[in-house]
Amino acid sequence: MKKSAIPDPFEQTRLEKGVGEMNEQNDPIVMVLRHKDVRRCAHKWQTFQSGAQPGRIVIPSEVAIRDTRQIPFELDPPQHGAYRTLVEAWFKRPLQEAYQAQLSQQINAIVDEALSRDQVEVVSEFSLPLQSRALTLLLNIPYSEAATWISWGTHVFRSEDDPLDKSKANILYDYIDRQIDQAIKNPGEDLYSVLLNSEIEGHKLNREEVKGVMILTFAGGRDTVINAVTNSIAYFADHPESLELIRKQPDITGKAVEELIRYFAPLTHMGRVATQDTQVCEHAVKADSRISLCWASANRDASVFENPNEVILDRKINPHVSFGFSHHNCLGATHARQILKTLLQVLAQKVQSIDLLATEDNIEEWGNFKRKVGYHQINVHFNAK
Repeated sequence: MKKSAIPDPFEQTRLEKGVGEMNEQNDPIVMVLRHKDVRRCAHKWQTFQSGAQPGRIVIPSEVAIRDTRQIPFELDPPQHGAYRTLVEAWFKRPLQEAYQAQLSQQINAIVDEALSRDQVEVVSEFSLPLQSRALTLLLNIPYSEAATWISWGTHVFRSEDDPLDKSKANILYDYIDRQIDQAIKNPGEDLYSVLLNSEIEGHKLNREEVKGVMILTFAGGRDTVINAVTNSIAYFADHPESLELIRKQPDITGKAVEELIRYFAPLTHMGRVATQDTQVCEHAVKADSRISLCWASANRDASVFENPNEVILDRKINPHVSFGFSHHNCLGATHARQILKTLLQVLAQKVQSIDLLATEDNIEEWGNFKRKVGYHQINVHFNAK
């Protein structure tokens, strides 16, 4: 097995039962594993809600480390739609030529830097800086601010000893509070200022609402983008012929991005809270208990994807759910897609091959399931084209 491979630990249970079970922080979860069931449950917001106690739909639960509701992520229709409409145009800005030109400049610079070095640790020295610098474009703030975010390390809420570190989470919350204060005193064209000047249902967004959008923006696209970038580098190290394919057939780059996102599923799953007694795959789900929509399992469902455990860069039909499904489709998906598309274009242009020197897998444990989601660290050498 190639070192970049991401095995599917859910296959047998998905085929036999359709659901798995786990207990997380004394709050049991029914894991929905089949593609059709994941999409159905994601669509049934009246039965499986997002607007529960703040932090409860995230897995692991963040109830113990925050009471600010992430917006629009932790809202259900019709509120969700109103807030999403308010911010959606801003999050579509990565489609603009000027945005793409700046992003290309950033990614060219980080690849050039990697090519100049004998060895690069991809997670902390490549993916984290890439993600942080790109975020300055999404927030429309100075590039220099990325240095602060890089200093926080790879995870916003997690430390080496604690998967949910409240003191570390408070670094982010306090930072956002300071940025909101600055935007109030000196409004500009950044996302903080835009939100503070926006109206929803006849009132200006209040401080807590702005903070909710910003926590989602910082936390939602951090680990996921870092995992996607790191896994992509590992994949091309193992499969130099794939990099050559993109070089020769640049028109498949968009499909390649979707396929890498499907296969890697940078976020394993996301929760919902049942509003009533119900069932999934004939498995009872009690009111006020949690389910998880297991994106990683759904993306390997052989009833939907031919050869699901293979990366097929020009896959023709690819209804993956790595960015969620239905009304809660990931708000940052356009930004993430543009990052990966630009990265693949730059790698194909400048990198001949990548030598994989050493790896340490990042293994998540969800009940009886153990899933590789990426790497704690991975050392490589980039060979120039």
